[in-house]
Amino acid sequence: MLFRESAASLADRTRLEGRLADLLSENFLHKHRHRPHQAEVRSWERSIPALTNALVEAGLGEVEVLLEYGLPLTSKRADVILAGVHPTTGAPSYVVVELKQWSEAHPEDDDPLRCRIPAYPAPVLNPIEQVRGYCDYLVSFNGALERIPESVAGVAYLHNATEFGVAGLRAVTEDHRGRMFTGDQRGAFLGYLRSMLAAKPGADAADALLQGKVRPSKQLMTVAAEEVRNREQFVLLDEQRLAYETVMSAVRQARRSNHKQVVVVAGGPGSGKSVIALSLLGELYRRGVPALHATGSQSFTKTMRKVAGARKPEVQKLFRYFNSFMEAEPNDLDVLVCDEAHRLRKTSANRYTKAALRTGRPQVAELIDAARVPVFLLDQHQVVRPGEMGTVEQIRQAADEQGLGCTVVELDSQFRCGGSDAYLRWVTGLLGLEGDGPAVWEPDDKVLLRTADSPKELEDFLEARRVEDYGARMSAGYCWKWTTKITPGMTALPADVTIGDWEKPWNLYGDRALLGAPPAPLWATDPAGFGQVGCVYTAQGFEYDWSGVIMGPDLVWRTDRWVVDRTASKDPSFTKATPDEDVNRLVRNTYKVLLTRGMVGTIIYSTDPETREKLRSLIPPV
Repeated sequence: MLFRESAASLADRTRLEGRLADLLSENFLHKHRHRPHQAEVRSWERSIPALTNALVEAGLGEVEVLLEYGLPLTSKRADVILAGVHPTTGAPSYVVVELKQWSEAHPEDDDPLRCRIPAYPAPVLNPIEQVRGYCDYLVSFNGALERIPESVAGVAYLHNATEFGVAGLRAVTEDHRGRMFTGDQRGAFLGYLRSMLAAKPGADAADALLQGKVRPSKQLMTVAAEEVRNREQFVLLDEQRLAYETVMSAVRQARRSNHKQVVVVAGGPGSGKSVIALSLLGELYRRGVPALHATGSQSFTKTMRKVAGARKPEVQKLFRYFNSFMEAEPNDLDVLVCDEAHRLRKTSANRYTKAALRTGRPQVAELIDAARVPVFLLDQHQVVRPGEMGTVEQIRQAADEQGLGCTVVELDSQFRCGGSDAYLRWVTGLLGLEGDGPAVWEPDDKVLLRTADSPKELEDFLEARRVEDYGARMSAGYCWKWTTKITPGMTALPADVTIGDWEKPWNLYGDRALLGAPPAPLWATDPAGFGQVGCVYTAQGFEYDWSGVIMGPDLVWRTDRWVVDRTASKDPSFTKATPDEDVNRLVRNTYKVLLTRGMVGTIIYSTDPETREKLRSLIPPV
């Protein structure tokens, strides 16, 4: 939250000082480590006075106004939450307000859930649905609302719009958590506010909301079975919901007019790509629409088959690999959801492929051919293996070559790492992938960051978190040889990861549980996975509460820069033919993946003394 004050005080501050936008900008910079976009500042200057003046005119000057309220465990923010007392029940009452400066908006492709604004290059989510999503999410993740879910209402206030200019948006059903008022309905809006809030102080209600305990995020695999088989478990917000509706609209067009369209959903770690994929698959499965889910990750696919397809073989068959479509009939499917599409390869052929199928046809072309609506969800900075090539431009180019339209939806929010966008920027800056290079971590209230001086300290710290009922995993750069063959006489897994007198096995190789360890695909989700060290290929695509990351000698800090030592890597995918430039990028991407798995926090240890010292200088001790 950027600022909190009563409506009357806020109106006076805006009217007399005119500095509210400056104050919010300063608070934003302090909280998020970067300046707000100018469009956001303009919105504060114009929209907040429109709301506070309405509240004062309605006699609700004592209502508490929470500006830019951060939704729990995500980087998303609600424009305003009004906190007060319900005029009828006397109970706490909260109104989530989405403020829009739009003068007009129209449904996109006759789909009112997606709307087109003249000033915007791409469609956006209908504000009625947007604010409803915020309400649903808030109730799901703020413990103060657990027993009083009816206390939360949502409204979109389009103070510059006329009814004529946005009439098409009202095709979306309005309810308690999703309503809309325009500028020429100002009187009705004042009446609505009076019906939800009494002319009494709202400070106590605001305190209760802000002190509400944040519930743990629904981790992907724990709800996947219900999502796919029965009903929607996830609340999709803003661009997530827009991506979902874009695909569903393309499906309707495909069925109605033999239309084919490519959809790309691009976003960073934790932006909700796999949640969108599962939501789509679940809804399509329930509607009987022919659809499949595919990835290039053995771990992810096998885990999904296990948790979502347990005792239901037809559900297991929904989860395939990218190379499963070499012989697929064109457009045999309505939808093919390609998750983790940054792991696309140049072709699907491998050493086991029949000679007749070694055509050299690009894998992306095979996947596009397979369905009327091929959907690609990807993060371009998670390419960690030579030969992986899934980027927005490559997919767009492949669509162009077939004369197909390609719609791209960018996800700018993120839900991993406690929803801390500051932490994600810190990681990419630390590794030199984006930004100005390594910076001192300024602790926020979303994610915890620690360093360890030894692997034993790292393990003990994580074990203590497990005692507190958190999930935890240890992972490392691929800097130790991996014993992949377990002989019958072995009584324990080989301790391949050896650092001084500390040693641990890599996660088990293969698809069978052995010697108390889960198979590789289940390392990230089976509680027994804590006993082994995971590599990037078993961690990628998953999340856990606490992440312990061991940085090996393949990436070390020397004086003023990172140095990648390819000779320290034992990754068999790196060959002599892999250029140094590619190894440099892939090693950094590997550590980005490992450092962005933790939902609650991350603890880092480096095997290199100078690197440990650099990390200590960047991460303040607790």
